[in-house]
Amino acid sequence: MIHSLYRRITDLAASPKAVWWLIIIAMAEASVFPIPVDLMLVPMILTRQDRAWFLATVCTVSSVIGGVIGWLLGAFLMKHIGMPIAHFYHADGRILALEDLFRRYGIWIILGKGLTPLPYKFVTLAAGAAHFPLLPFIAASITTRGARFFLEAALLKVFGEPVREFIEKRLTVILLILLVVIVAGVALVELF
Repeated sequence: MIHSLYRRITDLAASPKAVWWLIIIAMAEASVFPIPVDLMLVPMILTRQDRAWFLATVCTVSSVIGGVIGWLLGAFLMKHIGMPIAHFYHADGRILALEDLFRRYGIWIILGKGLTPLPYKFVTLAAGAAHFPLLPFIAASITTRGARFFLEAALLKVFGEPVREFIEKRLTVILLILLVVIVAGVALVELF
């Protein structure tokens, strides 16, 4: 099943409408969607390495726009939309803990979490709910999301096809490692 999904995403990444899908997924991932945008970005860059910087830029801008949407949901519609989203992912406590962290540590939360594969939607909702100032939120989001996507683009541009072969041969192991990292990250949020 995992390999089938990967193949479908790879096929979509090569389609003429791939950039539009990347925009939609990046925006949704930063506000409400559970699937990391990297699953779309990586095959797109591998398919068209000559467009790596363009795709990283599109992904960064779209993710930041999605982050602003998440911030707005948290700031103005937390009770009606933000908490139901958090509840859907069984993350009610995490959102409240992140809100408290935003009040204490502010921008450092965005800078730390924006680089990780942890769901960015929780950061955006909590930042809005804590009424963290929007302009510093946007600046930190551009910094961290851009660093993450441009680093991926650079690595894929440099190593290219061997990365694709590595991913395809070890996809299940990679996803299990990613899952462990996400669970460990969530556990760390719960501890702090």
